[in-house]
Amino acid sequence: MRSIARAVGRIIATVLPVMFGVVVAVFFLLRMVPGDPAAMILGDRATSESIARLRAELGLDLPLWQQFTGFLTQVVTRFDTGDSLLTGVSTRELVFERAPVSLGIVLLAVLLAVLIAVPLALVAALRKDSWADHLVRILPTVGVGMPLFWIGLLLIIVFAVELGWFPVGGVGSGPFEPLRSLVLPSLAVALGLVPPLVRSLRAQLLDVLQSDFVTTLRAARISERRIVLGHVLRGAALPALNLLSVNVSYLIGGTLVVEKVFGINGLGTLLFQSIGNRDFPVVQGVALYCAVLVVLVTLLVGVLSAALDPRLRLAGGAR
Repeated sequence: MRSIARAVGRIIATVLPVMFGVVVAVFFLLRMVPGDPAAMILGDRATSESIARLRAELGLDLPLWQQFTGFLTQVVTRFDTGDSLLTGVSTRELVFERAPVSLGIVLLAVLLAVLIAVPLALVAALRKDSWADHLVRILPTVGVGMPLFWIGLLLIIVFAVELGWFPVGGVGSGPFEPLRSLVLPSLAVALGLVPPLVRSLRAQLLDVLQSDFVTTLRAARISERRIVLGHVLRGAALPALNLLSVNVSYLIGGTLVVEKVFGINGLGTLLFQSIGNRDFPVVQGVALYCAVLVVLVTLLVGVLSAALDPRLRLAGGAR
Protein backbone atom coordinates (compact mmCIF):
# COMPACT_ATOMS: atom_id res chain seq x y z
CA MET A 1 0.00 0.00 0.00
CA ARG A 2 2.83 2.40 0.79
CA SER A 3 4.40 1.84 -2.62
CA ILE A 4 1.05 2.52 -4.33
CA ALA A 5 0.60 5.68 -2.24
CA ARG A 6 4.08 6.86 -3.19
CA ALA A 7 3.38 6.22 -6.87
CA VAL A 8 0.06 8.07 -6.65
CA GLY A 9 1.71 10.98 -4.83
CA ARG A 10 4.40 11.17 -7.52
CA ILE A 11 1.72 11.26 -10.24
CA ILE A 12 -0.26 13.98 -8.44
CA ALA A 13 2.90 16.04 -7.95
CA THR A 14 3.41 15.87 -11.71
CA VAL A 15 -0.21 16.69 -12.52
CA LEU A 16 -0.51 19.87 -10.41
CA PRO A 17 2.09 21.91 -12.39
CA VAL A 18 0.48 20.65 -15.62
CA MET A 19 -2.91 21.90 -14.42
CA PHE A 20 -1.48 25.33 -13.60
CA GLY A 21 0.23 25.43 -17.00
CA VAL A 22 -3.11 24.62 -18.66
CA VAL A 23 -4.79 27.52 -16.84
CA VAL A 24 -2.02 29.92 -17.88
CA ALA A 25 -2.09 28.74 -21.50
CA VAL A 26 -5.88 28.96 -21.75
CA PHE A 27 -5.86 32.54 -20.49
CA PHE A 28 -2.92 34.04 -22.39
CA LEU A 29 -3.20 32.19 -25.71
CA LEU A 30 -6.79 33.33 -26.16
CA ARG A 31 -5.78 36.93 -25.48
CA MET A 32 -3.48 36.71 -28.51
CA VAL A 33 -6.43 36.17 -30.85
CA PRO A 34 -7.12 39.41 -32.80
CA GLY A 35 -10.44 41.15 -32.24
CA ASP A 36 -12.12 43.15 -29.48
CA PRO A 37 -14.86 41.24 -27.63
CA ALA A 38 -16.66 44.48 -26.75
CA ALA A 39 -16.75 45.59 -30.39
CA MET A 40 -17.94 42.12 -31.44
CA ILE A 41 -20.81 42.27 -28.93
CA LEU A 42 -21.96 45.79 -29.81
CA GLY A 43 -21.62 45.39 -33.57
CA ASP A 44 -20.19 47.51 -36.37
CA ARG A 45 -22.27 50.61 -35.57
CA ALA A 46 -21.06 50.91 -31.99
CA THR A 47 -19.38 54.16 -30.95
CA SER A 48 -15.98 54.29 -29.35
CA GLU A 49 -17.57 55.57 -26.12
CA SER A 50 -19.96 52.61 -25.86
CA ILE A 51 -17.13 50.17 -26.62
CA ALA A 52 -14.96 51.73 -23.93
CA ARG A 53 -17.85 51.61 -21.44
CA LEU A 54 -18.50 47.93 -22.14
CA ARG A 55 -14.79 47.12 -21.87
CA ALA A 56 -14.79 48.74 -18.43
CA GLU A 57 -17.87 46.74 -17.38
CA LEU A 58 -16.27 43.49 -18.51
CA GLY A 59 -12.91 44.31 -16.95
CA LEU A 60 -11.14 44.21 -20.30
CA ASP A 61 -9.52 47.61 -19.67
CA LEU A 62 -7.58 46.33 -16.66
CA PRO A 63 -3.90 45.42 -16.92
CA LEU A 64 -3.32 41.88 -18.11
CA TRP A 65 -1.92 40.71 -14.78
CA GLN A 66 -5.05 41.92 -12.95
CA GLN A 67 -7.26 40.13 -15.48
CA PHE A 68 -5.25 36.93 -14.94
CA THR A 69 -5.44 37.24 -11.14
CA GLY A 70 -9.22 37.60 -11.31
CA PHE A 71 -9.44 34.72 -13.77
CA LEU A 72 -7.29 32.46 -11.58
CA THR A 73 -9.31 33.32 -8.46
CA GLN A 74 -12.54 32.52 -10.27
CA VAL A 75 -11.22 29.20 -11.54
CA VAL A 76 -9.96 28.11 -8.10
CA THR A 77 -12.93 29.27 -6.02
CA ARG A 78 -15.88 28.74 -8.38
CA PHE A 79 -14.53 26.27 -10.98
CA ASP A 80 -15.75 28.83 -13.50
CA THR A 81 -14.17 31.14 -16.08
CA GLY A 82 -16.81 33.86 -15.84
CA ASP A 83 -20.13 34.69 -17.43
CA SER A 84 -20.73 34.61 -21.16
CA LEU A 85 -20.16 38.02 -22.76
CA LEU A 86 -23.21 37.49 -24.98
CA THR A 87 -25.81 35.82 -22.76
CA GLY A 88 -24.57 36.56 -19.25
CA VAL A 89 -24.98 32.88 -18.30
CA SER A 90 -22.27 31.27 -16.20
CA THR A 91 -19.75 29.33 -18.27
CA ARG A 92 -19.96 26.49 -15.78
CA GLU A 93 -23.71 26.18 -16.42
CA LEU A 94 -23.23 26.25 -20.18
CA VAL A 95 -20.51 23.58 -20.07
CA PHE A 96 -22.40 21.29 -17.67
CA GLU A 97 -25.52 21.61 -19.82
CA ARG A 98 -23.71 20.43 -22.97
CA ALA A 99 -21.17 18.07 -21.38
CA PRO A 100 -23.35 14.91 -21.03
CA VAL A 101 -23.79 14.57 -24.80
CA SER A 102 -20.08 15.06 -25.49
CA LEU A 103 -19.03 12.67 -22.72
CA GLY A 104 -21.50 10.13 -24.07
CA ILE A 105 -19.81 10.27 -27.47
CA VAL A 106 -16.36 9.89 -25.88
CA LEU A 107 -17.36 6.88 -23.75
CA LEU A 108 -19.20 5.17 -26.60
CA ALA A 109 -16.25 5.84 -28.93
CA VAL A 110 -13.88 4.16 -26.46
CA LEU A 111 -16.22 1.16 -26.19
CA LEU A 112 -16.56 0.83 -29.96
CA ALA A 113 -12.81 1.23 -30.49
CA VAL A 114 -12.09 -1.56 -28.00
CA LEU A 115 -14.78 -3.83 -29.48
CA ILE A 116 -13.30 -3.35 -32.96
CA ALA A 117 -9.59 -3.34 -32.11
CA VAL A 118 -9.37 -6.30 -29.71
CA PRO A 119 -10.77 -8.97 -32.11
CA LEU A 120 -8.71 -7.60 -35.01
CA ALA A 121 -5.52 -7.60 -32.94
CA LEU A 122 -6.22 -11.13 -31.72
CA VAL A 123 -6.72 -12.42 -35.26
CA ALA A 124 -3.52 -10.70 -36.42
CA ALA A 125 -1.44 -11.97 -33.49
CA LEU A 126 -2.74 -15.56 -33.49
CA ARG A 127 -2.28 -15.83 -37.27
CA LYS A 128 0.97 -13.96 -37.65
CA ASP A 129 2.16 -13.39 -41.24
CA SER A 130 -0.99 -14.95 -42.68
CA TRP A 131 -3.28 -13.18 -45.15
CA ALA A 132 -5.57 -12.31 -42.23
CA ASP A 133 -2.67 -10.66 -40.40
CA HIS A 134 -1.69 -8.60 -43.45
CA LEU A 135 -5.33 -7.62 -44.05
CA VAL A 136 -5.80 -6.48 -40.45
CA ARG A 137 -2.60 -4.45 -40.59
CA ILE A 138 -3.49 -2.78 -43.90
CA LEU A 139 -7.22 -2.05 -43.72
CA PRO A 140 -7.30 0.07 -40.52
CA THR A 141 -4.53 2.30 -41.85
CA VAL A 142 -6.79 3.37 -44.73
CA GLY A 143 -8.80 5.48 -42.32
CA VAL A 144 -5.72 7.17 -40.81
CA GLY A 145 -5.41 9.64 -43.68
CA MET A 146 -9.12 10.53 -43.64
CA PRO A 147 -10.18 13.55 -41.56
CA LEU A 148 -12.89 12.92 -39.02
CA PHE A 149 -15.46 15.13 -40.73
CA TRP A 150 -15.00 13.08 -43.95
CA ILE A 151 -15.48 9.80 -42.07
CA GLY A 152 -18.57 11.27 -40.46
CA LEU A 153 -20.02 12.29 -43.80
CA LEU A 154 -19.41 8.80 -45.24
CA LEU A 155 -21.15 7.21 -42.26
CA ILE A 156 -24.12 9.57 -42.70
CA ILE A 157 -24.43 8.73 -46.40
CA VAL A 158 -24.21 4.95 -45.90
CA PHE A 159 -25.95 4.24 -42.58
CA ALA A 160 -28.32 7.20 -42.27
CA VAL A 161 -29.31 8.20 -45.81
CA GLU A 162 -29.01 4.93 -47.75
CA LEU A 163 -29.82 2.32 -45.08
CA GLY A 164 -31.82 4.50 -42.69
CA TRP A 165 -30.52 2.67 -39.63
CA PHE A 166 -29.58 5.82 -37.71
CA PRO A 167 -30.72 9.47 -37.70
CA VAL A 168 -28.86 11.90 -39.93
CA GLY A 169 -28.11 14.34 -37.13
CA GLY A 170 -29.20 15.81 -33.83
CA VAL A 171 -30.15 13.93 -30.68
CA GLY A 172 -33.56 12.27 -30.51
CA SER A 173 -35.80 12.36 -27.44
CA GLY A 174 -37.73 9.08 -27.70
CA PRO A 175 -36.88 5.73 -26.10
CA PHE A 176 -33.32 4.71 -27.04
CA GLU A 177 -33.21 7.59 -29.56
CA PRO A 178 -30.39 9.46 -27.76
CA LEU A 179 -28.25 6.31 -27.92
CA ARG A 180 -29.07 5.73 -31.60
CA SER A 181 -28.19 9.35 -32.33
CA LEU A 182 -24.74 8.97 -30.76
CA VAL A 183 -23.74 5.72 -32.51
CA LEU A 184 -22.54 7.24 -35.81
CA PRO A 185 -20.61 10.16 -34.25
CA SER A 186 -19.01 7.78 -31.77
CA LEU A 187 -18.13 5.34 -34.56
CA ALA A 188 -16.50 8.16 -36.56
CA VAL A 189 -14.27 9.02 -33.59
CA ALA A 190 -13.59 5.35 -32.81
CA LEU A 191 -12.46 4.56 -36.36
CA GLY A 192 -9.71 7.14 -36.00
CA LEU A 193 -8.49 5.46 -32.82
CA VAL A 194 -8.62 1.85 -34.06
CA PRO A 195 -5.40 1.76 -36.20
CA PRO A 196 -2.91 2.72 -33.45
CA LEU A 197 -4.78 0.56 -30.95
CA VAL A 198 -4.65 -2.48 -33.26
CA ARG A 199 -0.92 -1.99 -33.92
CA SER A 200 -0.12 -1.65 -30.22
CA LEU A 201 -2.30 -4.58 -29.14
CA ARG A 202 -0.91 -6.85 -31.87
CA ALA A 203 2.68 -6.10 -30.85
CA GLN A 204 1.93 -6.65 -27.15
CA LEU A 205 0.01 -9.87 -27.83
CA LEU A 206 2.91 -11.25 -29.88
CA ASP A 207 5.33 -10.47 -27.04
CA VAL A 208 3.14 -12.19 -24.47
CA LEU A 209 2.49 -15.21 -26.73
CA GLN A 210 6.25 -15.74 -27.05
CA SER A 211 6.91 -15.47 -23.31
CA ASP A 212 8.05 -18.40 -21.17
CA PHE A 213 4.94 -18.63 -19.00
CA VAL A 214 2.74 -19.16 -22.08
CA THR A 215 5.03 -22.02 -23.14
CA THR A 216 4.65 -23.49 -19.66
CA LEU A 217 0.87 -23.21 -19.80
CA ARG A 218 0.80 -24.97 -23.17
CA ALA A 219 3.02 -27.72 -21.84
CA ALA A 220 0.51 -28.20 -19.01
CA ARG A 221 -2.13 -29.01 -21.64
CA ILE A 222 -4.22 -25.92 -20.87
CA SER A 223 -6.53 -25.02 -23.73
CA GLU A 224 -5.39 -22.31 -26.13
CA ARG A 225 -8.61 -20.37 -25.63
CA ARG A 226 -8.12 -20.26 -21.87
CA ILE A 227 -4.51 -19.18 -22.28
CA VAL A 228 -5.41 -16.37 -24.66
CA LEU A 229 -8.48 -15.05 -22.84
CA GLY A 230 -7.27 -15.62 -19.30
CA HIS A 231 -3.57 -14.76 -19.51
CA VAL A 232 -2.41 -13.29 -22.81
CA LEU A 233 -5.08 -10.60 -23.04
CA ARG A 234 -4.51 -9.64 -19.42
CA GLY A 235 -0.78 -9.25 -20.02
CA ALA A 236 -1.37 -7.01 -23.05
CA ALA A 237 -4.12 -4.93 -21.42
CA LEU A 238 -1.90 -2.49 -19.51
CA PRO A 239 -0.01 -1.08 -22.53
CA ALA A 240 -3.32 -0.75 -24.38
CA LEU A 241 -4.77 1.11 -21.40
CA ASN A 242 -1.83 3.52 -21.46
CA LEU A 243 -2.30 4.03 -25.20
CA LEU A 244 -5.96 4.89 -24.66
CA SER A 245 -5.01 7.46 -22.03
CA VAL A 246 -2.52 9.05 -24.42
CA ASN A 247 -5.26 9.33 -27.06
CA VAL A 248 -7.85 10.91 -24.74
CA SER A 249 -7.01 14.34 -26.15
CA TYR A 250 -7.61 12.97 -29.65
CA LEU A 251 -10.96 11.52 -28.54
CA ILE A 252 -12.12 14.79 -27.02
CA GLY A 253 -10.87 16.90 -29.93
CA GLY A 254 -12.42 14.50 -32.43
CA THR A 255 -15.71 14.62 -30.54
CA LEU A 256 -15.81 18.42 -30.75
CA VAL A 257 -15.32 18.26 -34.53
CA VAL A 258 -17.75 15.42 -35.14
CA GLU A 259 -20.51 17.18 -33.20
CA LYS A 260 -20.47 19.93 -35.79
CA VAL A 261 -20.84 17.41 -38.65
CA PHE A 262 -23.79 15.64 -37.03
CA GLY A 263 -25.50 18.80 -35.77
CA ILE A 264 -25.23 17.74 -32.13
CA ASN A 265 -25.62 20.53 -29.59
CA GLY A 266 -22.66 19.61 -27.41
CA LEU A 267 -19.45 21.24 -26.29
CA GLY A 268 -18.10 21.34 -29.86
CA THR A 269 -20.99 23.48 -31.11
CA LEU A 270 -20.68 25.71 -28.06
CA LEU A 271 -16.94 26.11 -28.64
CA PHE A 272 -17.20 27.01 -32.34
CA GLN A 273 -20.02 29.48 -31.69
CA SER A 274 -18.05 31.13 -28.89
CA ILE A 275 -14.91 31.40 -31.01
CA GLY A 276 -16.88 33.12 -33.76
CA ASN A 277 -18.38 35.58 -31.26
CA ARG A 278 -15.08 36.20 -29.42
CA ASP A 279 -16.82 35.07 -26.22
CA PHE A 280 -13.60 34.71 -24.22
CA PRO A 281 -15.01 33.27 -20.96
CA VAL A 282 -16.92 30.47 -22.72
CA VAL A 283 -14.00 29.52 -24.99
CA GLN A 284 -11.74 29.49 -21.94
CA GLY A 285 -14.25 27.39 -20.01
CA VAL A 286 -14.67 24.73 -22.70
CA ALA A 287 -10.92 24.53 -23.30
CA LEU A 288 -10.15 24.38 -19.59
CA TYR A 289 -12.73 21.72 -18.75
CA CYS A 290 -11.57 19.57 -21.69
CA ALA A 291 -7.95 19.94 -20.62
CA VAL A 292 -8.81 19.08 -17.02
CA LEU A 293 -10.65 15.96 -18.24
CA VAL A 294 -7.56 14.86 -20.18
CA VAL A 295 -5.35 15.40 -17.13
CA LEU A 296 -7.76 13.56 -14.81
CA VAL A 297 -7.99 10.57 -17.16
CA THR A 298 -4.19 10.48 -17.38
CA LEU A 299 -4.03 10.62 -13.58
CA LEU A 300 -6.58 7.80 -13.27
CA VAL A 301 -4.70 5.61 -15.74
CA GLY A 302 -1.46 6.29 -13.88
CA VAL A 303 -3.05 5.24 -10.58
CA LEU A 304 -4.51 2.08 -12.16
CA SER A 305 -1.16 1.24 -13.74
CA ALA A 306 0.59 1.65 -10.41
CA ALA A 307 -1.99 -0.61 -8.76
CA LEU A 308 -1.87 -3.30 -11.47
CA ASP A 309 1.83 -3.35 -12.39
CA PRO A 310 4.21 -4.33 -9.54
CA ARG A 311 7.18 -2.93 -11.46
CA LEU A 312 5.76 0.60 -11.20
CA ARG A 313 5.21 0.22 -7.46
CA LEU A 314 8.75 -1.07 -6.98
CA ALA A 315 10.13 1.80 -9.06
CA GLY A 316 8.20 4.28 -6.93
CA GLY A 317 9.46 2.69 -3.71
CA ALA A 318 13.08 2.61 -4.88
CA ARG A 319 13.29 6.37 -5.22
